[in-house]
Amino acid sequence: MDLDFNQIVPYIPFVLEGIWATLQFVIVSIVVGLLLGTVLALCKITKISILRVFANVYTSIFRGTPLILQLMLIHYAVPQITGYDIPAFLSAILAFGLNSAAYVSEIIRAGIMAVDKGQIEAAEALGVPYKPMMLHIIMPQAVKNILPALMNEFITLTKESAIVSTIGYLDLMRRAQIVQADIYRAFEPLLFAGAIYWVMVFILTKIGGLVERRLRQSD
Repeated sequence: MDLDFNQIVPYIPFVLEGIWATLQFVIVSIVVGLLLGTVLALCKITKISILRVFANVYTSIFRGTPLILQLMLIHYAVPQITGYDIPAFLSAILAFGLNSAAYVSEIIRAGIMAVDKGQIEAAEALGVPYKPMMLHIIMPQAVKNILPALMNEFITLTKESAIVSTIGYLDLMRRAQIVQADIYRAFEPLLFAGAIYWVMVFILTKIGGLVERRLRQSD
């Protein structure tokens, strides 16, 4: 086997900078997805039909089309129509945030629906307004049910972040590809990038497990 990891040693600092570049847009995308997903989930369970239709159509579109297609449309097609060149970082946040929101909305909706209906009926009987009821009674119970699924979605988002390399964003994957082109060797830089992705996902998995145990202990 023709392997020589010594060739990538000078490029290690360059590749490692991609970790922060990746985490930057992933973290912001997670926040966007969580906030928008929560709003969409509430729209799906509301009695206002137009909001339910909007939320369901939104989810159908973003879950029914490839993430890479959504990224390409935002980064290349929208500027064609608007004349505004969207930076790669912003394109990544929009594509991943909007896509994640569709999945998060379903997770949160399922978590809310899993809460005993008697809780809602009791709150309504006591005259508790809808917003305080959701914030202080329903959502705290739903969070414990949906946390594993949410963590899985965030882990998936971290792994899928590699596709932003297709629009030239200097994330971890893109930097590994640059090293590959520079030294004319693919296995070593890609394996190094893969190891870093694995470490990030491993850490996220451990954090998710820790938070889940803490929530169970608080019952």
